[in-house]
Amino acid sequence: MTDDPKLNLVRAFRLMLRPLVRILLRGGVTWKEAAEACKATFVEVATQDYGLHGRPTNASRVAILTGLSRREVARLRKELAAEQEPEFGGMNSATRLLTGWHIDADFLDASGRPLELPMSGAGASFESLARRYGGDIAAVTLVRELTRTGAVVEQPNGSLRAMKRYFMPSPLDPAAVLRAGSVLQDLGNTVGHNLGCAGGEVTSFEGRATNERMVVGDEKAFRAFLEREGQAFLERVDDWLAMHEATAAEEKKYRLRRFGVGVYQIKDEAGDRSTDEN
Repeated sequence: MTDDPKLNLVRAFRLMLRPLVRILLRGGVTWKEAAEACKATFVEVATQDYGLHGRPTNASRVAILTGLSRREVARLRKELAAEQEPEFGGMNSATRLLTGWHIDADFLDASGRPLELPMSGAGASFESLARRYGGDIAAVTLVRELTRTGAVVEQPNGSLRAMKRYFMPSPLDPAAVLRAGSVLQDLGNTVGHNLGCAGGEVTSFEGRATNERMVVGDEKAFRAFLEREGQAFLERVDDWLAMHEATAAEEKKYRLRRFGVGVYQIKDEAGDRSTDEN
């Protein structure tokens, strides 16, 4: 580690990039394509976050901040304006529906477990669950996706059983790639907020528990421990969030914000940790 803050930031940036580059290389993305995306993101963030008096940053200031020419800034801004935002609606609706299925008394049995639901009909059904928690996503679309990913299983009698509380797309799906990006974005936003906090400003919770003297053979037991304890923790958080969710009246009266927490397993292979961290 040096006393040069800019050099330290660049070294830290390389550490952040390594897992991203592994993902990009697996998907056939070249360094030129990644560099173009990086330039566009520099322009996007400089435009949104560094304006004066609540206005977007002007092109000249963006050029100074990013080191790009004004012509390049104008080109990238035009491309960003035409770019469509990623669609998270389907993933959010699926997870919200599964959460409702696990905590809403109308869809639980006497023991507090999710009911097996018919697709339609009077009383509790998957369609009524989808109307309550699925947003504008059609029930048939939700059940198809949840069944495909193993979150829901169709029983021999045609009823539907919830197998998981969270929607997790299969690894090669476009939805899984999009989710991976949103997870890294959430973590990066938390770390970035904490690094930028002025004295006395409240930081966001962020912590790790690691040990570098672990026997490889204990990985299976550790994973089982995390699956049990981590899932239980996330479900308690989910319950708290659901209990404190804004009502329709509060949505009109107060400013809303997304709250949440993420839990992830840490596992370094030999050579993954760089001397850049020292």
